Amino acid sequence: MARVRVGRVGEQIKKELSQIIQSELKDPRIGFLTVTGVDVTNDLSLARVFLSVMGTDEQKEATLKALASGTGYIRSELGKRIRLRKIPDLQFKFDSSIDYGSRIDNLLHQLNREGNPEL
Repeated sequence: MARVRVGRVGEQIKKELSQIIQSELKDPRIGFLTVTGVDVTNDLSLARVFLSVMGTDEQKEATLKALASGTGYIRSELGKRIRLRKIPDLQFKFDSSIDYGSRIDNLLHQLNREGNPEL
C-alpha cells in the first residue's frame, strides 16, 4: 500500500513541478525543459526530479543552477498545492535516457543505411 501512495505522490509532484517551472519561475537561465520523472523515497523525505533539458552543456548547467537557487520557492509553492505534512527535499538530476535513446536510434538508422545503400 505504501508504494502505491509514494507513486501517487511522485506523479502529483511531477505534475505540479511542471506547472510551477513553466509558468511561475522567471529565471532567464532556465531553458526549455521537461520534467520526465520524480522518484520519491518511501519516507517522502527526498524527491529526485529527473529533467530533460534542450541546449548545450553550458545551458543545461545554467538551468540546473537556476533550479537549485529556486528550490525554496518551488518547495513553498508545492506546499500550497499538495497536502503533505512535510514537502520532500528536491534533488534535480538530468535524465539522460532521452539522449541515450536518440543516440541508439541514430546508430540503428546508420546501420540500416549501410546494409541497404539504396535507402
